[in-house]
Amino acid sequence: MEANLRAVSQWLAEADPRPGAVWAAWEQHGVALLPLGRLFDAVRVPAEQVHAATGSENPKTVETALLAWLDGPVIRDLRSSMGPYYMLIAPDADWGGPAERLTTGTYFGVPRPGHATMLSRWVVLPPHPGALCDTRHLRTLLATATPLRTVGR
Repeated sequence: MEANLRAVSQWLAEADPRPGAVWAAWEQHGVALLPLGRLFDAVRVPAEQVHAATGSENPKTVETALLAWLDGPVIRDLRSSMGPYYMLIAPDADWGGPAERLTTGTYFGVPRPGHATMLSRWVVLPPHPGALCDTRHLRTLLATATPLRTVGR
């Protein structure tokens, strides 16, 4: 497990032209700002939508559901109780989904894999270097959020 965590961390660090700076930021702050559009983009999904789609606000339940649906990396913003989720996708992936895509020109705070921070946390770690969420699965998951929210009212 430790070797895989190191390999995933190295892959993430290589999103920046200066991977050493990423390692230094992780060491000092627990989070590093990585440029999007190189190795991955991020799709920002409101917590309410994720919770409706997964049928729960319980972190373990959400983690299990996202792992099963997406089998790719997901980060949660912890700065508020309704902080959004960020699904990492390929820069060349077709999106056009209902949530905002962040890409080239944007820097994204990525927590050090295997470590918790006060700002954000990994909900689902990449299972291996290069693993990203499948946008078709993400669109399908988010399509369930609206009907579930309507039924629950």
